[in-house]
Amino acid sequence: MVKKKITSEVTDLLLAINESMLEKKAEDILILDLGKIENAITQYFVICTGNSQTHVNTIAQYIEYNVRAKLKDRPWKKEGFENAEWVLLDYVNVVVHVFQPQAREFYRLEQLWADAEPFITKI
Repeated sequence: MVKKKITSEVTDLLLAINESMLEKKAEDILILDLGKIENAITQYFVICTGNSQTHVNTIAQYIEYNVRAKLKDRPWKKEGFENAEWVLLDYVNVVVHVFQPQAREFYRLEQLWADAEPFITKI
């Protein structure tokens, strides 16, 4: 996979995504650094929870809007807006997962990628 961003741009993207989640009251925000995992599909996962279909859609749409406004970047792929149980925004080096609580519990991405290190920022 060709990496499309340099490190500072990835950090800016992570910050914009995190800020967007916080502004829309997302819960249990987690940033996982997959960089040291062999054959990882991306560098970072950003995971959060919304309380309803409307909340999940609002969070995901605001992330997309805010990242475009601040960084002029758009997701390479997006999925899940139809039922809003799990919305995915793929920015290549950063993949965003916005879950409803029952879907997050069912898929347990944090456990599937347990070797990943939590990404700690000054946010």
